[in-house]
Amino acid sequence: MRQNFMDYLFEQGYSVTTPAGNPSTVYQYANRIENVCEWENMTWAGLAKNINAIVAQYDIGGTKEEIGLKSNSTVINALKRFSEFLKVQ
Repeated sequence: MRQNFMDYLFEQGYSVTTPAGNPSTVYQYANRIENVCEWENMTWAGLAKNINAIVAQYDIGGTKEEIGLKSNSTVINALKRFSEFLKVQ
């Protein structure tokens, strides 16, 4: 599922590498999804089944909002892109 998500992000126009050649948005978002899976003790499939509840927790006003806003909101943005990805699968 990780690779399919990364492919989806790339198809949506997200960057794979920075101009300096470092991993960019596609990898950052995939890695944040991995982090959330670890924090929530879930697999990617488990996260997919619970995505709406997880997004609500990490979004503004949620119980884990502070985590969602870390690194310029990369965590919540990754979760929202994952949710969008799931809708087109």
